[in-house]
Order: sequence, then C-alpha cells, then structure tokens
Amino acid sequence: MIRQEDVYQIGRMGKTHGLKGEINFQFTDDVWDRADSDYIICEVDGILTPFFIEEYRFRSDSTAIMKLEDLDSADAVQFLVNSNVYLEKKYQEELDEDEVSLHYFIGFRMIDGDSGNEIGTISDIDDNTDNWLFIVQRPDGSEVMIPAHEEFIAEIKQEEKTMVMDLPLGLLDL
Repeated sequence: MIRQEDVYQIGRMGKTHGLKGEINFQFTDDVWDRADSDYIICEVDGILTPFFIEEYRFRSDSTAIMKLEDLDSADAVQFLVNSNVYLEKKYQEELDEDEVSLHYFIGFRMIDGDSGNEIGTISDIDDNTDNWLFIVQRPDGSEVMIPAHEEFIAEIKQEEKTMVMDLPLGLLDL
C-alpha cells in the first residue's frame, strides 16, 4: 500500500485528450521525466494508485499529454480527470541537490535557526511569481509566507523532514 508520507504531489490530471486514452497532465515538477520513473501515482477515490506510463509528450513547460498502460479510450481514462498526481519521494532523492523541486518539501517542519523554535509546517508552495514562497502553517493555525530563497535555508534534514531557516530579523512578524 502506498502511504501519503512516502509521496509528494507533482501535478494534477486535466481533461482527456483525443479518443485513444490520452490525458492532459499539468505538472509542477517534471521529476517523473528527469528521474526516469516508469509510473506515476494518482489519487482515485482517496486511494493512491500507481499507473504505468506508456508514453508522453510535452505540450509546454508545465503540461504534457500522457498515455497510461491499459487505458485505451477516452472513457477508460475519464475517472482520472482532476485527480492529484504524485511521485514517490525516492525519485526526488535520486536527483542532484540542484535538481530538487521545492514541492518536495511540502510536509517538512520549518525550524528557526536562531531560536530553535518551530515556525510551522510547509503546506504549499506559491510559485505564481518569480520569487517563490513557502506557505507555512503555524502551530497556532495561522499561515505565514516565507521566501523560498536558498540563502535563508541553513540546513535540510531529510530523515527528520525538517528545514532549518536563518531568516532576517522581523520577517515572521510581518
């Protein structure tokens, strides 16, 4: 059984494409291509289910048309429309450090390097602008946005799923 803590979201399925079982895949991370993964994982009725990739072709830098094995018609692939797509974290760990996507860090606890206090848990990445932001859910339930800039990241502890940050004084008070 595939567990949620062993995967991270890399995109979402869009609408079907054509009649032969192809589907639009809107991705936020192309690690499935760079790490030569044979399969992706889709959330189907709350269950993480692997699907083997038969072939794909890029439409843009964030969209691909994907054909999955044994789904050979538009009707057969319809159940995947709007489903979240995941990849096992082991594929991200295989890549060089400079190839890692920030989406990999969703779920990591963020720690203040100066005080050692927990800032919160990274719940999402805002990549709508050139300056990406970590969306961090604070322990009190509030949300804070922290620049996802490598000069602020002091240490990453993958085993503990923590990221230690050296943030400018007052940033958390904004």
